[in-house]
Amino acid sequence: MTVLQALILGIVQGLTELLPVSSSAHLNVIPWIFNWTQNPQFVEDFGGSFDVALHFGTLIAIGLFFIKDWIKLIKAGFKKVVKKEDSVEGKMFWYLVIATIPAGILALVLDEVSEMIINGNFKVEMGMIAIALIVMGIILAIVDKKAENKHKYENITFKQSLLIGLSQALAAAFPGVSRSGITMTVARSLKIDRESAAKFSFLLSTPIVAAAVLVDITKFALTSIPFWIGVLSSFIVGLIVVKFLMDYLKKGSFKIFAIYRVILGIIILGLIFIR
Repeated sequence: MTVLQALILGIVQGLTELLPVSSSAHLNVIPWIFNWTQNPQFVEDFGGSFDVALHFGTLIAIGLFFIKDWIKLIKAGFKKVVKKEDSVEGKMFWYLVIATIPAGILALVLDEVSEMIINGNFKVEMGMIAIALIVMGIILAIVDKKAENKHKYENITFKQSLLIGLSQALAAAFPGVSRSGITMTVARSLKIDRESAAKFSFLLSTPIVAAAVLVDITKFALTSIPFWIGVLSSFIVGLIVVKFLMDYLKKGSFKIFAIYRVILGIIILGLIFIR
């Protein structure tokens, strides 16, 4: 993998992991569009652990942006168990923990189902990505438009957190769905306001992405310059994007992201037929 390829993929990861447009879709489609997948060395490098390394970059970005929140959550979560002190942060910490465990188990099961469907067929995978982009884009637009802004972050219930947590398993198993996209969509359907939906989605993604990084960390090409270019670029862009999205959702809607998903899905379907 070249430095330029790593830089492009890092920027793409930073832009798409945090927006509800699916980073996995983009990380599959971009190399295909530029014919990088025809290069065996690129396939070997990217298929190893590079995609996880890119997620490592955005994980650091999310962790840094919400560092104060995580410190409060962990402290309050500990106090809730040891000292029996009740607080919003303590409640939310354990909601996040409990919502993550079944989501992780379900993701493993659905991942096997996804692999059986794709069965190494690249066109089938691209087709699944395109359909997922379009369908989830339409659902996101409809749900966001009709949903009420009834609940804020601190008012999220155990049932809501569990449903949102379980939904992210679909994104882990099927490329194109988008982890942030489906969790924010489910949160909106549960009448959680946009900014709170985004915040809870980002906090919820942290443990699962961290677990994936830890599993593959021994495979990281730590002496490779492209590796660090990819991680650094995904981190910097991711930090900018998470700040932008949290500010944007104070007044904006998810409509623009839904439209983008549908357009990209149609383009991918067109490319499948052309090629």
